[in-house]
Amino acid sequence: YTREQGKVSVIVKGARRKKSPLAAYFQPMNHIELVYYYKQTRDLQAVSKASFNHIWNDLNQDLKKITYGLAVLELTDKTNTDTDPHPELFDELVDVLSELDTGNLRANLIFWYYQVKLLTTLGFKPNFYNTEEEHVKFPNPFAGPNSEKILTDLNENSLKSITNTVATNKDRKAISDYLTTFIKYH
Repeated sequence: YTREQGKVSVIVKGARRKKSPLAAYFQPMNHIELVYYYKQTRDLQAVSKASFNHIWNDLNQDLKKITYGLAVLELTDKTNTDTDPHPELFDELVDVLSELDTGNLRANLIFWYYQVKLLTTLGFKPNFYNTEEEHVKFPNPFAGPNSEKILTDLNENSLKSITNTVATNKDRKAISDYLTTFIKYH
């Protein structure tokens, strides 16, 4: 996923060779700078050069962080079309992965934050007080004791100013069910 062109498919010649200098760059959750030859007539663009832009050391050492990081990437992949750039979403993606790597926020809050920002950026900003839309009833997002506070916080603040609120099991279920249903609908 690129900042300037959105989702782009590339091919790296020789990357599967054991001694390839490019192989290490193309792992999930690597933030790399990429030089590639773009031709509109091709589905796969040829990579000529790659370098690390940022290395997230802790992110790839913790199974929970890996799970959330890959979920964020999968969500980005499934909700964006090829060559449809969203620079602000790219910036949020980098911030979210950085926060997962070194931040003190709970991973589920970071993931929910990204879901809300993704929906907002793509034009589907959730109205948590409207639980019905064109014959579809969404789960109650405020079913947990802290759900409303958490969702308001995620919706109105930047990643750096979110409160590290503890979500109860009811909060986690209510928020996850609502956001999952909302994303599937849209």
